Amino acid sequence: MTAPRISALVTVHNEERQLGDCLAGLAFADEIVVALDRCTDRSGDIARQTGAKTIEGAWLTEGERRNAGIAACTGDWILEVDADERVSAELSAEIRSTVNLSSFDRHLIPVDNYIGTRLVRYGWGASFGKSAYPGLFRRGTKAWGRGRVHPQLHLTGREGPPLQQRLTHLVDRSISDMLRRLDSYTTARARDLREWGDPDPTWKYVRRIFSRFYKCYIRRHGHREGGWGLLIALMAGLYPILSHLKAKLEKE
Repeated sequence: MTAPRISALVTVHNEERQLGDCLAGLAFADEIVVALDRCTDRSGDIARQTGAKTIEGAWLTEGERRNAGIAACTGDWILEVDADERVSAELSAEIRSTVNLSSFDRHLIPVDNYIGTRLVRYGWGASFGKSAYPGLFRRGTKAWGRGRVHPQLHLTGREGPPLQQRLTHLVDRSISDMLRRLDSYTTARARDLREWGDPDPTWKYVRRIFSRFYKCYIRRHGHREGGWGLLIALMAGLYPILSHLKAKLEKE
């Protein structure tokens, strides 16, 4: 019986600083696909030098870009990662073993998030980070919705047990990076709200400041990370209200 083929997918916009190290950890895959979204740096050259299959486009939303990358994959299974994420030898071995044996359609991959050199494991979520994600899936079972940031996922089939080995995510280099990311995310989300309409009144977004803070800081144990957990919870709480106010008060 032929072993299932694995496609590794990376979607990028000007990621020459990160892409080479990311692709080095994907050499175990049978196929590497890199979707280049309006890249003006050396990302394309770096991808092609590794033998990756590249597609280029100017997609309006993150969801469209990711769906185009998935459509370009030919493997039986797809591993979806970002340029700031790293797959270790241990994780790649578990991925290969999982696809060879699994009767399921997708598996969650746990994530270790780093801010600079600090591992921050607790408190992520509520649109400001991920502690695990459905990154390993059979082709045809995962599609992204529309949206410039955090588009909805459409999943079919059965979810299997999560993997044990963890993906490394170099999420931010500093607090300043975290603040810039919050600004970028909320600007993109505000564009979506302006285009689709924003059905909720301001008071609901004010309430979400506290509910999202509680979710990250208490329920997801961000308090165990000291000041870093507090920062994550604050930014998760501010994300909805800032997006709403940018959509309502600012004009492009």
